[in-house]
Amino acid sequence: MSHKVFIDGEAGTTGLQIRERLEKRSDIELIRLSDDKRKDAGARKEALNSADAVILCLPDEAAIEAVSMIDNPDVRVIDASTAFRTDAAWTYGFPELNDGQRAEIAASKRISNPGCHATGFIALTNPLVEAGIIPSFFPITATSLTGYSGGGKSMIAEFEGAPEHGQDRGKGHERLYATGLAHKHLPEMTLYSGLESPPIFTPIVANFPQGLIVQVPLHLWALPDEPDIDAIRNLLTAHYLGEQFVRVANAEESEEAGAVHGAMLANTNQLLIHVFGNPDQDTANLVAVFDNLGKGASGAAVQNLNLVLGVEEGLGLV
Repeated sequence: MSHKVFIDGEAGTTGLQIRERLEKRSDIELIRLSDDKRKDAGARKEALNSADAVILCLPDEAAIEAVSMIDNPDVRVIDASTAFRTDAAWTYGFPELNDGQRAEIAASKRISNPGCHATGFIALTNPLVEAGIIPSFFPITATSLTGYSGGGKSMIAEFEGAPEHGQDRGKGHERLYATGLAHKHLPEMTLYSGLESPPIFTPIVANFPQGLIVQVPLHLWALPDEPDIDAIRNLLTAHYLGEQFVRVANAEESEEAGAVHGAMLANTNQLLIHVFGNPDQDTANLVAVFDNLGKGASGAAVQNLNLVLGVEEGLGLV
């Protein structure tokens, strides 16, 4: 049995990678619009309503418009924008969030695909907040080192030296951004981590195409129960035990990791968690490594699609 899937916005970076993952599958029939029809409202509406599942890879306003065009009650929607990520009527598309999240996604008609930075932050903090290791009121800081592909075609051109206006701009420069501390992922980072207030979050664009490292440093002595490094690692390990796409490194693996490269899991849907620490200083650094376009975007969308279609969750993913 084949399922009809329409990717609205397939020409963008996320959409292209979703298409590449789906077009090889015999169980998926992709609904495609020609270049001259992609912005045609009538053609889009027909495609949106004739699909079994729709994946939106659009800016927020365009995603909201697309959802308003769907009048077929059977269409399942996975939205990769930030438009609905904290909307109570939508299901958050991070299956590993808790024991019931996978079933909620499978039963939902409206799924919001998580943001890339938010995926790593929530993966690190939610289990610890739920367990009371990190109090919900605790002040948290986080940094993120991301591949430049997350900035779309213009940033890819900047870093890869593509000519623009007849001039070669050369390699892009690594830089931190969102310096006003109001990154668009903060609302979902706060809500789904279980924190009462947003973390102080500093994202940094790095000079590699795909990959992401999210870090959450902790002074363990400042936490109410003063947990040690092993307690943090054990709790995270238990939370993700048996998961196909999220794994916590054991103590030996983390101790031997002299460095962590952001691109180490590029082109996969894997997310690896390290718990680094210094027992003498009673400090820890929680680190999540994954592909910003994999588990952080396109891979996650396909994982959610598999759940709503009732097929094996890892189909078409590595």
